[in-house]
Amino acid sequence: MKKSGVNAYASVGLETGVVDASPLKLIVMLYDGAITACIHAQQAMAQQDIAKKGQYITQAVTIIESGLRTCLDKRAGGDIAQNLDQLYQYMTRSLMEASVRLDAQLVQEIQQLLMELKGAWEALEKSAVARQAQADMSLGQMVAQKTHELKHMGQASRLATAGA
Repeated sequence: MKKSGVNAYASVGLETGVVDASPLKLIVMLYDGAITACIHAQQAMAQQDIAKKGQYITQAVTIIESGLRTCLDKRAGGDIAQNLDQLYQYMTRSLMEASVRLDAQLVQEIQQLLMELKGAWEALEKSAVARQAQADMSLGQMVAQKTHELKHMGQASRLATAGA
């Protein structure tokens, strides 16, 4: 009972995070999920828990195929999207092979690739946040300048009216 309450709470937190997340943040979250699934799959292999291993490998493959790979816009993304697509195909094949051969080292290799890609997406996310903050600041500065100009115009208008 207690465990299901904790899981429900965590699920609500995850759902809230997804709703509030930017597209870049969602991709980073997908990478996190795939990495976590790979870690759990390796642990299950070490414990010789075949059912859990299968569950976690399936989870990682699903995230890669239905999440990361489906998000690719191959027309707009050009060569980068094509290369990511090929890399995601490789990851899926390798995870399936690792599952059949009980090869934790191959799962580790895929986990490492996912971590490297996640780092690149996090850097993109940070630069996008910085650009947005800069744009917000520029917009704020523009609004402040226009407000200042309007105040001066209002004062000039009052002075002109008082002098007339």
